Amino acid sequence: MKKLDWYIIRKFIGTFFFAIIILAVIACVIDYSEKASIFVKNKVPVLLIINYFKNFVPHISALLYPLFIFIATIFFTSKLAYKSEITAMLATGMSFNRFLRPYIIGAAFLGGLALLANHWLVPIANKDRLAFENKYVHEKITSSDKNVHLQLTPELLVYMQEYNYSTNEGYRFTAEHIKGTQLLKKTMADRVSYDSSKRLWHLYSVTVRTNDSVRESLESIPELTEKYPFTPRDLKEDQDVNVTLTTPELDRLIERQKLYGNQNLNFYFVEKYRRHGPAFRRLILSMIGVCIASRRIRGGSGFHLAVGIAISAVYMLCLQFSTTFSTKSGLNPLIAVWIPNMLFGIAAIFIYRRQVSGR
Repeated sequence: MKKLDWYIIRKFIGTFFFAIIILAVIACVIDYSEKASIFVKNKVPVLLIINYFKNFVPHISALLYPLFIFIATIFFTSKLAYKSEITAMLATGMSFNRFLRPYIIGAAFLGGLALLANHWLVPIANKDRLAFENKYVHEKITSSDKNVHLQLTPELLVYMQEYNYSTNEGYRFTAEHIKGTQLLKKTMADRVSYDSSKRLWHLYSVTVRTNDSVRESLESIPELTEKYPFTPRDLKEDQDVNVTLTTPELDRLIERQKLYGNQNLNFYFVEKYRRHGPAFRRLILSMIGVCIASRRIRGGSGFHLAVGIAISAVYMLCLQFSTTFSTKSGLNPLIAVWIPNMLFGIAAIFIYRRQVSGR
C-alpha cells in the first residue's frame, strides 16, 4: 500500500459517506413532509419522531446503497480526471489495473460493512421503524387473512376462517390430529379467543370427533381450553416481517413457514439471498464507475454523474423485476437475486476491457 493508494481510498470512502449523509438527509426531509400531518394528528412525541428517523436512515441507506457507491466512485474519479491527475499517474508507467486496486480495496471494505448492516443492523432498525409506523402511521389491522391453514407439527393441522383482532375472536376453527393417513382427532369450534397472558386458546361450542381405528365417537362441549403452538399473529401474513429479522431469525422463520405449509417461501428466500450479495455488487459498480469516470469527455463531471445515476436506476429496476418474478411467478430466488449481478458483471468486464485497450 503506497501513499497514493491511501489517498484514493480515503477520498473514495469519504465521498461515499458524504453522499450517504446528503441523500439520507434529503430522504428524511421528504419523508417528514409526507407524514407531518399524521404526526400532528396523532400527537406523536418529538422524541419518538427523532427515534423513528434514526431508524429510517439505515433503511433508506441500505435501499440506495448502489446509488451511493456509483455517485462516490464517479464523483471522485471524475474530479481526478479533470485535474489531469489520472493522466499523470498513467504517464509514470502505472497500469490501469494498478490504478484500480485502491478502488477494489475500498469497495471490499464498504461491501463488508454492507454485509454486517444487512444481516444485523438494518433488520434491528427496521423492527423499530415498522413498529412506529404500524402504531402511528398505518391503519390498524382489524382482521386476519381469510381461510387460513397452518401445519403446526407433522401431526397437527389447524384451520380458521377468520380472526378479528378488535374483538379478539376467531370463527370456524378446526384442529386435526393426524398420524400417517389416519385422522385420530378432530376438534371443531364455532368461536375461539386467545389468552395472551397464559398463551392458551379458548374454544366455544366445541365438537370433538375421535377415532381409534376401531370405533369413532362424537362429543359436544360448551367450552374447552387448549394450548396450540401458534398465536393470532401467525394468521396474518406480514409482508414486512422478513426485513425486521436478523439472518438467523429469518432462517428460523423459513423453517417455521415450511412447517406451516406456506407455499410462497420465495418471499423470504429473496430477502435472505439479497443480503449475501453486497460485496460482489459493490465491486461491480465500483469497477464500472471508475472505467466511466476516468476519461475526460465533453460534458464534464455532470455527464458522468448522469450516466452513473442512470446505470444505478437500471440496476435497481432489474433487481426489482427479477425479485417480483420470483415472489409472484416462482422463479428460483437465488437466480432472481443474482440475475442483475451477472448482467452488470458482464457489462463491467466489457467496459473494463475497452478501458484497458484504450478504445
